[in-house]
Amino acid sequence: MAKLSTEELLGQFKELTLLELSEFVKAFEEEFGVTAAAPVAVAAAAGPGAPAEEAEVQDEFDVVLESAGEKKIQVIKEVRGLTSLGLKEAKDLVESAPKAILEKVDKAAAEKAKEALEGAGATVTVK
Repeated sequence: MAKLSTEELLGQFKELTLLELSEFVKAFEEEFGVTAAAPVAVAAAAGPGAPAEEAEVQDEFDVVLESAGEKKIQVIKEVRGLTSLGLKEAKDLVESAPKAILEKVDKAAAEKAKEALEGAGATVTVK
């Protein structure tokens, strides 16, 4: 197998969906015994004497589909619109609920996705 350059690898990653990329990262972490999470120095960033709890402000949210409800087709359409998954992948994702639809998105995107999915009849939580 030919060795891929950094640019070629990045090109391949750009073609992956967020869910596929997330699965790749998990497999990579398991294979090599590493973590892709950046080290965080919360207490040092907060300044001297500041409590660590105040420094931790949640700015990334996961949108989790709990159930599709009665209108599964409408929910599948919304999932496709939110994730750019194909029809089969979106259907499989909806049928395997509870499942994360979006991971590590900002609060506005999470609320918008929750509103769209609930409008289609799904039960959704934001974590």
